[in-house]
Order: sequence, then structure tokens, then C-alpha cells
Amino acid sequence: MIYPFKEKSPNIHNTVFIADHAVVTGDVTIGEDTTVWFNTVIRGDVALHQSPNNPLIIEDEVTIGHQVTLHSCVIRKRALIGMGSIILDGAEIGEGAFIGAGSLVPPGKKIPPNTLAMGRPAKVVREITLEDRKDMDRIIREYVEKGQYYKSLQQNK
Repeated sequence: MIYPFKEKSPNIHNTVFIADHAVVTGDVTIGEDTTVWFNTVIRGDVALHQSPNNPLIIEDEVTIGHQVTLHSCVIRKRALIGMGSIILDGAEIGEGAFIGAGSLVPPGKKIPPNTLAMGRPAKVVREITLEDRKDMDRIIREYVEKGQYYKSLQQNK
């Protein structure tokens, strides 16, 4: 479902796949080839989550795993956020970084580009390898392909 909030309505590119039972509301922009999966909630009225004057920014080609909470943070291009992770206010995940499943990135923490960080609290454990990058690229590609497949099913209803 797509809802406005007061005078703000989501701005969604025509290539976006939004699964059944997902909710998008308010001041949200979703770019080309994005996939919003089943039961996802993206709220531009207060959050996917956001604190006043501290927006949530998710750049292009980002992968966000199941049951992730993003709260007023910045996720740079081509980053991957593992399942069940929590990224808090003012944290920034660098371009191409990988946050391991179940990690907690505390407020204000900066994870450098192209690094693997994990734990509670998350700490950088190593640089991303060529094999990591290939796998992250595969995940991005497969999500776009699956999203377009499901979008075609919606259009044929």
C-alpha cells in the first residue's frame, strides 16, 4: 500500500517492485530498479526510521537483509546490511561496506568503505575481498531480477 502523509506523497520510479503487504508512506523517494519486499514498512512520516532533522538516507544498489532496523542513518552505495542488524542515529555505512548479520552499529559510528564490520557493537574486522564483492554484486543483480519478475506478475493481474 502507498499512502500520503499530510502534504507528502512517496515518489516512486516506475521500475520499482513493491510486494504485496508492503507499506510506503510520506516523504519517501525510491529510485530505479529498487525492490521493496513482502511486509516491508518504509515510513517517511517518522521513520524507516528517522529522528527529527536527521534523515535516513539509503543510496543506490544497497542490499538490506531481513528484519533490519535503520534509524536516521546513512547507507552508502553498494553496501550490504546483514539480517537482523540495527543501524542507529547518525551512523554511516561506507560505500561497499558489509555489515555482518545481527550487528549493532551504535549512534554516530562510521564504518569505512569496503570493509566488513560485525558484532555488538560492530567493529571492522577486515577489508572486503574480491570474492566478497562478487557475491555482493550477485545479490544486487538477483534482487533486481526477482523484483522485475514479481512486478511482471503484478502487471498481469
